[in-house]
Amino acid sequence: MVILLTILQIVFSILVVSFSTYGIITGDYRLKFLMILFLGVLLLILGLKEFQKERKVNGWLFIGVFLFSVFVSISSIF
Repeated sequence: MVILLTILQIVFSILVVSFSTYGIITGDYRLKFLMILFLGVLLLILGLKEFQKERKVNGWLFIGVFLFSVFVSISSIF
C-alpha cells in the first residue's frame, strides 16, 4: 500500500508541476481547475500517508485542505 501511495504521489506531483509550468509559460490559465483538483488529490494521498504513520493531526489537516481545494476547483468550473 505504501508503494502504491508513493507512486500516486509522484504521478500527481508531476501533473501539478506540468499544469503549473504550462500556465506560467503560456499565460493561459484555463486549466487551473485541473491543477487545483490534482493538487487536492495529492494532498489526500499525503493525508493517507500521514494516517499510516500515526500522525492523525497532520492527516486530518491534509484531508481538510483536500476538501477545500476540491470545492474551489469545482466552483471555478461554474
